[in-house]
Amino acid sequence: MIRAVVFDIGETLLDDTREWGAWADWLGVPPHTVSALVGAVTALGRDNAEALRLIRPGLDLVRERQAREAAGRGERIAEADLYPDVRPALAALRAGGLWVGVAGNQTARAAELLRALDLPVDAVATSGEWSAAKPEPAFFERLVAWAPGAPEEIVYVGDHRDNDVLAARAAGLRTALIRRGPWGYLWADDEVSARAADWRIDRLTELPDLLLGPSKP
Repeated sequence: MIRAVVFDIGETLLDDTREWGAWADWLGVPPHTVSALVGAVTALGRDNAEALRLIRPGLDLVRERQAREAAGRGERIAEADLYPDVRPALAALRAGGLWVGVAGNQTARAAELLRALDLPVDAVATSGEWSAAKPEPAFFERLVAWAPGAPEEIVYVGDHRDNDVLAARAAGLRTALIRRGPWGYLWADDEVSARAADWRIDRLTELPDLLLGPSKP
């Protein structure tokens, strides 16, 4: 029995286009340069922050984020950044009796911005608040203690094969890989994803039927 569903953030709930564009503007390069480098490091299996360090070697991501905030050009998360299926899917899962959470590799500031959107969820948390980041086991230990149910009663939904699907599965959770964003498209059909993900989906609105059963007409 599934009792809880927890969602990754970037490219699962949020379209990251604007944020990558903000980094391009901050670093003084065209947006397509950042996009191409994100694709390159993704294909190499490296962290996406490496794309920024290719532009500015030695970049300290925490310090650079602080500089952006100080300059009034810091993180923003707006309604327009949500994928269109987010609110309908979250609301349907919650209406079906499941506990719904959001937890991903984001800053503490991102958690504040997400809470301000008043999503139909029970709780929001980020790696910046937990001082543990995916794919570290400590992140999923915190998640299991935070969400109701035993690990096998919790579904983790994300776009990243290694950080989301494999790490959550290793922690005993059920998993769903969404096929969107560079990571989701790259890894949706590989053999590792096929073995590790309980479900592979194209839209979040597929989840209510998969987890709760088909809705009756």
